[in-house]
Parts: sequence; C-alpha cells; structure tokens
Amino acid sequence: MKKHKLLLIDDDKELAELLSDYLATEGFELISCHDGVSGLEKAFDDSISLILLDVMMPGLNGFEVLKALGGNHKTPILMLTAKGDNADRILGLELGADDYLPKPFQHRELLARINAILRRIDIVQNTKETSTSHEVNGVKLNHATRQVSCHDNLIELTGTEYQIIAHLMSKPGEIISKEEISERVLKRKLSAFDRSIDMHVSNIRRKLLPFSPSDKLKTIRSAGYIFLAGETQ
Repeated sequence: MKKHKLLLIDDDKELAELLSDYLATEGFELISCHDGVSGLEKAFDDSISLILLDVMMPGLNGFEVLKALGGNHKTPILMLTAKGDNADRILGLELGADDYLPKPFQHRELLARINAILRRIDIVQNTKETSTSHEVNGVKLNHATRQVSCHDNLIELTGTEYQIIAHLMSKPGEIISKEEISERVLKRKLSAFDRSIDMHVSNIRRKLLPFSPSDKLKTIRSAGYIFLAGETQ
C-alpha cells in the first residue's frame, strides 16, 4: 500500500511535531517547513501527495505561497485558517486552495479532510481506466491527464475544480445542488455558511469565460448549478 507523503507549511513547530507523530500512526509521512519560503520550494516536489498550508507565517504567508504556485498546481492544498475568519477562507479558495480547515481543529477532523482529498485523487486516477475523455458544449476533459480545454484552449484547473466541472458535465442541463457537489466531490456534508463550492464554481467560470462566447455555468438561486448542454443565445 502506498504511503502518502504530506507537506506541512506552518511556523508552529509544536503543532508540527504533534501532527507528525499522529499522522505517522495513520500511515502518513509528514514533512514540515516552518516558513513560506522553504515551504514554497518544497511544494514543487512531485512526491508530495497533499500540502497543509497555514495562513500566518514569517517570510511568505500562506496567500503569497498560493499566489506563487499560480493556482494551477496539481498537488492539492488544504488551507489552515484562523477560526471564524471567513475572509481568509474565501481568499484561499480564490487563489487555488482545494479546501480549508479552521484552527484549532481536532486531529481526527484533519485526518478526515486529508483522506477525503486523497480519495478524490484516486477517483480521478481510476477514471482513466473507464474513459479517457468527455466533451460537452465546447469543453473537453481528458481524464488521463486531467487537462481541460475550452474551444481548443487549454484551461488550468486545480484538482478540486476539475472534479467539480467533471461532475457538472456528467449531467449537462440538469440542476446539481451544492449539497450534492459537496458530498460527491469534497466528500463531506455542506455546512451552514460554507461558501467553498461557490468559490470553486466562480473560479471555474472565470477561467472558462475568456474562451467562451457565453457562460457555460448557470447559477440557479437557492438550488445549485447547471452546466449548459449548448451555447445560449
């Protein structure tokens, strides 16, 4: 069984030691960097399965690390944010984080989030065996490479964004609720005031629009989202 390697970028050395010991008992190897500069350098290591990224750090903070990664990274990122700071969570998602977890957190909750994200990666990899590509309304997904194109223009999406658009495109023209997206993609129930799905969909829409004659994603107030089966007039 593959032993996943995780990268923690957090200046709290005591937390790093505690998480290293705990995650080791769960079969994970944790590498720790205690500032944004060294963390950013390590983030490009292809052997890393998941990055745990704190917001407040010396040198480069978490947002600056996300900006430097450019939002098109393939390694999923779980942001660690201050409890109750919705602005930090929204900004992190806008900059390309896959999910967030408020501090302080229970170790079991962190483990659940980690496993949920890694399961999403496994789903993408397993999809290669059944279908290599899927196209709807000028948007094409290549499941083997996780590449997305819009009218033959390559679009860079994060892993979570890819999974969301793939799920929406699997039911073109149908309303998909945020609750369904959260449970099927994020692998957790949608909590009250959770805007993570909204932000991911907004990021997808922003990346598609420059290459599309019209918006392919329609928001249905209080219901969810539709990936349009054809261009609207």
